[in-house]
Amino acid sequence: MRAITVRDREAGIAGLTLEDLAPPHAAENDVIVRVHAAGFTRGELDWPATWTDRSGRDRTPSVPGHEVSGVVTELGYGTTGLTVGQRVFGLTDWTRDGALAEYVAVEARNLAPLPADVDHAVAAALPVSGLTAWQALFDHARLATGQTVLIHGAAGAVGSIAVQLAHEAGAHVIGTGRSADRDTVLGLGAHEFLDLEADRWEETGRVDVVFDVIGGDVLDRSAALVRAGGTLVTIAHPPTVRPDDGRALFFVVEPDRDRLADLAERLLDGRLRVRVGAVRTLTEAPGALASRERVPGRTIIRVAED
Repeated sequence: MRAITVRDREAGIAGLTLEDLAPPHAAENDVIVRVHAAGFTRGELDWPATWTDRSGRDRTPSVPGHEVSGVVTELGYGTTGLTVGQRVFGLTDWTRDGALAEYVAVEARNLAPLPADVDHAVAAALPVSGLTAWQALFDHARLATGQTVLIHGAAGAVGSIAVQLAHEAGAHVIGTGRSADRDTVLGLGAHEFLDLEADRWEETGRVDVVFDVIGGDVLDRSAALVRAGGTLVTIAHPPTVRPDDGRALFFVVEPDRDRLADLAERLLDGRLRVRVGAVRTLTEAPGALASRERVPGRTIIRVAED
């Protein structure tokens, strides 16, 4: 099969190449998915799991891309809940080869059925961003109706979904970003927009939840915004500055079949929009993922047509 691989950690994204690999084997409780579309996260080339397996052994050449949408072609021993020919989407394991390939082996529990009316390219843009946004807001921060949430990076892949979910939940939503993002963020359902570069956003007042995807100085300065009993939650790195009387936590997204199915239903009925900015072929993937051009939305790699 054809796959995008990376062999040199120092080369980073520039080291992505297209080559031929042996097709994956379906282990117990696995399925083999014929990949139709895949998503890639730039930061994954810095993850230790990209380069070593759970035992610490080198696993290069590594196939990146841990968001997949496609069709089940084979069931491993003991696999239940999915069938051959079924459309599915979800997350691949961080320590196993990913979805920038024609076929990928995935634990069945990490995949959810994909409705026929959802395009594979849209579905491939949803797993990491959708699950991250949901888990941050509701599993970790316990956001409730009537509360106020400030979402940094509100026009980005994760932030844009978080804005929509928080709005639907009945929260007062404040989104931050660059000035060019204002209309996009307000159009997604935010009640207010703050320019991180031009506005004095630290003076916006206390909020119940801050959701940060940026880290660094923005994360540090956000601690003071959290009111008593509130939560600062981030996916950037563990917080070094904590709210005076609230919680601060860092987390890594986890697979969740039931939640993926719920997010897919939101796509179908129009309650949720996913921003796909560009769709490229597997052959174009190395150049597209290495590009510094700012694309408004996710770049998705379409591997096969329906």
